[in-house]
Amino acid sequence: MIYSYFQVVYFTATFPYVVLVVLLVRGVTLPGSLNGILFFIRPKWELLLDPKVWVNAAAQNFNSIGIAFGGIITMSSYNKFNNRIIRDVLVIAVVDAITCLLAGFAIFSILGNLAENQGKDVGDVIQQGPGLVFVIYPEAFTTMPVPQLFAAVFFFMLINLGIDSQFASTEVIVTTINDHFHPQVKKYLKRKEVLVAVVCALSFLCGLPNVTQGGYYFFSLIDHYAAAVSLMYLAFFEVIAITWFYGARRLGRNIKEMNGSTPNIFFIVCWYFISPLFIFGIWLFSMISYRPFQLDGYDYPVWATVLGWFIAALSVLCVPIGMVHSIYQAKGNNLWQKLKNSIVSPLDDPNEIFHLNPYNGGPEKKENFDAI
Repeated sequence: MIYSYFQVVYFTATFPYVVLVVLLVRGVTLPGSLNGILFFIRPKWELLLDPKVWVNAAAQNFNSIGIAFGGIITMSSYNKFNNRIIRDVLVIAVVDAITCLLAGFAIFSILGNLAENQGKDVGDVIQQGPGLVFVIYPEAFTTMPVPQLFAAVFFFMLINLGIDSQFASTEVIVTTINDHFHPQVKKYLKRKEVLVAVVCALSFLCGLPNVTQGGYYFFSLIDHYAAAVSLMYLAFFEVIAITWFYGARRLGRNIKEMNGSTPNIFFIVCWYFISPLFIFGIWLFSMISYRPFQLDGYDYPVWATVLGWFIAALSVLCVPIGMVHSIYQAKGNNLWQKLKNSIVSPLDDPNEIFHLNPYNGGPEKKENFDAI
C-alpha cells in the first residue's frame, strides 16, 4: 500500500509543476504582466507594522510546509533509522520556497494582465481563496489556443493537488489511530485498508457542507479558525514539548546517532529560543488584533463565530487534555511526583527510539508496516 501510494504521488506531485510552468510562460507574454510581477516582488515595508500580515504569513508557511499538521512527522516515521533527516528538512524548505515563488510569478503575471484589461491597479483585482482559483486562473485560459483543453488540464491539476493533500491528512489520522488503538483496529476492522475506508467515508460526510449553497462561507469559516487561529497554539506547544521537555540537545544527539553528525548550532538555538519566541509572538499578536471574522464585507452571525471557535477548540483542547492524561498515567504516589515524572521523556535509550521505527524493530509497528 505504501509503495503504491508513493507511485501515485510521483505523478500527482510533479504534474502541477508542468501546469504552473505553462501558466508562467503564458502569463509573462501577456500585456501588463510586468506590472503584476513588480507588484509581487516590490516590498511594502509599512505593512510590517501590521500584526495581521505576520499572522497570515506564518499561517501560509505553516500550511504550505505542513508544520503542526502532523503530515511530515507521520511520513518521516516510515523512514529508515539512518535517514539523513537534516538533508530532508532543507530539501523540503527549499522546494517549498521555489514552488511558492513559481506560483507567485505565474499568478501575478496573469493579475497584471487582468488589471490592464479592466483599467485597474493590480491591488484592486487581487482575490483570495476560491476566487483566485476559479476566477483569476480561468481568465488566463481565455487568451490561450484551445482554451477548453487548458481549462480541463488546469482543473485536473487541482484534483491532483487535492488528492495529494488528502493523502497526507488521511495518513496522519490513520497512523495515529493505528498506533494508539492497534489491538482494537486489528480485532474489529481486521485490516488497515478498512480503517482507511472508514476515515475517508467520515471525512467525505464532514466535507459535504462545503459543497452546499453556503459552502463557500462555511469553508472560509473553517479555514480561518482551524488553519490560522489554532495552528499557532498547537505549533507553540509542539516546539515547547520537544525542545524544552524532551530537550533540543538530546534531540541533536539522537540525530547524531542516526546520521553520524550533530546538527548545526543554528538549529539548536532556533529550537530552544527563536522558534518558540516567534510563534508565541505571532500567536499573541493574532489574539490582540482579533476581530470577528468577515468575508467580502459579510459579517458572520454570532452563532457562526461560536461555531468557528468550537472548531478551533477541537484541536486546541487536545493539548490540556493530553497533559492531564500524561499526569494521570505517570508513576508516583502523589500529584507532585506524577507531575515531575510526566515531563520526563521515557526515550532516554536510543535503542527505544530505534524500536519505534517501522523498518527496524518494534514488533507492533513492524507488524503494522508489513501488513500494508
